[in-house]
Amino acid sequence: MSAIFVTGTGTEIGKTFVTAALIRELRRRGRAVDALKPVVSGFDQSQAATSDPGLLLAALGEAPTTAALDRVTPWRYAAPLSPDMAARRAGRALDFGALLAFTRAAVSAASGILLIEGVGGVMVPLDDEHTVLDWIAALDVPVLLVGGSYLGAISHALTALDVLGRRGLRVKAMIVNETPGSTVNLAETVATIQRFATDIPIMALRRLARAESAEDAVQRITDLL
Repeated sequence: MSAIFVTGTGTEIGKTFVTAALIRELRRRGRAVDALKPVVSGFDQSQAATSDPGLLLAALGEAPTTAALDRVTPWRYAAPLSPDMAARRAGRALDFGALLAFTRAAVSAASGILLIEGVGGVMVPLDDEHTVLDWIAALDVPVLLVGGSYLGAISHALTALDVLGRRGLRVKAMIVNETPGSTVNLAETVATIQRFATDIPIMALRRLARAESAEDAVQRITDLL
């Protein structure tokens, strides 16, 4: 059993795209895999199939039933805000202790690879005291960091790598997910990040190019798991 935490340099960065692709590739190889996205905001029950947890369930070969959603994503908030704000908007508070206990239990029970997708970026607040970084550190599992290729992405990537390193967390790889409409060259973005993060594999995911290019990147990422 091994658990991997998939986090991002920001929100809407492609964490679910990467996680779902890894699930499909692992299943294609005949490897046991499960996934969680314990917290989601901006969730619309009427659009459950196309939501982040719905896409993960589809990759796992499951329908987005209420029971399946409860298993994968028990903390679902309607407001498209950071979890602390979204929970407050719903008149609740996210219980960090319960979140940590839920995730630890899933890690202990997993029989294959467990992919844990975070919410937003690595420093997104979960409650009044804890961020996603605190969640990862408490679990103490390896990290896959997902970033983009937009202008400013390099600074965001290096900042995220720095804070993860300062907490002693092991980053297995960083995936630079091609940003739609970006004027910044993807290969140059990867090369620049790699110059500052020499001990971490930095991989480009050309999601806007031929399907074969994306599949090749996913296969190389999967080889690290």
